[in-house]
Amino acid sequence: MTIATRSVSIIIPTFNGASRIGSCLDALLPQASAHNAEIIVVDDGSEDNTADAVRQYPAVRLISQANGGPAAARNHGAQEAWGEIIVFTDDDCVPIPSWLDAMLKPFADLEVVGTKGIYGTRQPSPVARFVQLEYEDKYRTMAKFPYIDFIDTYSAAFRRDKFLEIGGYDTSFPVACAEDVELSYRMSARGWKMKFAPEAVVYHTHPDTLSGYLRKKYKFAFWRMLALRKNPEKAVKDSHTPQLMKLQLLFPPALLAGLGIDVAARPAIPVSVIVLAAFLISTVPFALRAAAKDTLVGLLSPLLLVARASAQLLGVVGGVIYASRQHTRNLGAAGQIGLR
Repeated sequence: MTIATRSVSIIIPTFNGASRIGSCLDALLPQASAHNAEIIVVDDGSEDNTADAVRQYPAVRLISQANGGPAAARNHGAQEAWGEIIVFTDDDCVPIPSWLDAMLKPFADLEVVGTKGIYGTRQPSPVARFVQLEYEDKYRTMAKFPYIDFIDTYSAAFRRDKFLEIGGYDTSFPVACAEDVELSYRMSARGWKMKFAPEAVVYHTHPDTLSGYLRKKYKFAFWRMLALRKNPEKAVKDSHTPQLMKLQLLFPPALLAGLGIDVAARPAIPVSVIVLAAFLISTVPFALRAAAKDTLVGLLSPLLLVARASAQLLGVVGGVIYASRQHTRNLGAAGQIGLR
């Protein structure tokens, strides 16, 4: 079956997305028409007029459910879809006109099970521009691999039969964070082939304040720990996360330890200065790449990377505690069942 005749379903989960989803649907409708694809919006128990906003688009299929989280909404859409290929994006994304073409192209290889696209942004905020360059640095890492193990929901496509076979997204993730990572890791563990499609761009509104960015970094790191608890082999390396980023997580505790040593032992060369210098050196490669595209962001990068490492470390600690408690609860529940 060729790409032109393969059936396609585009699935968009939404919660209180009335103000956002119109731009997404306006961008998708011409592409869906060109591929004879269906568009499914899964309203995840919205409390605003999301359903009314979607009904303004007669060609869009609306499915409503009680609030169950984005993973459950995506799974519901996949179960209802008629497409051989299911394509996901988010209600705050605006795909470029060639997005669907680019997402479907890798499926010409019958061994490919999934495809991942990328973010773009037009925001003027330095923080949002930094976020975009941060993503682009990860895409740079990903482009080195013939196959990937990381597909984000904002621009994702799968063979529907494989998606359903593996059980879809893990609904133990209650928020839109890391459930996509966990699914990707499970698919990778089965040896399924997934491809990176950098031409498949969706425009997105990134955090544009430092506080908003740091909250997001904390959240991502927190829920990533649950994904890694379920797939520990990916803690060492995946196709998306630069290894240097993991090393930079050691900076905050190393700096605190260095300050303690400086106060207690008063060495000739302060240990805290050595730690700070090592961290700043570690930021140089990213800062130089960023400065080549955006001078201001390149100059701000070392400070933003310090803040990122601190937020991510807190998220890792919180996430490890949460994942451990979840694991203990699951063992307890299994024990109770065994005693019955």
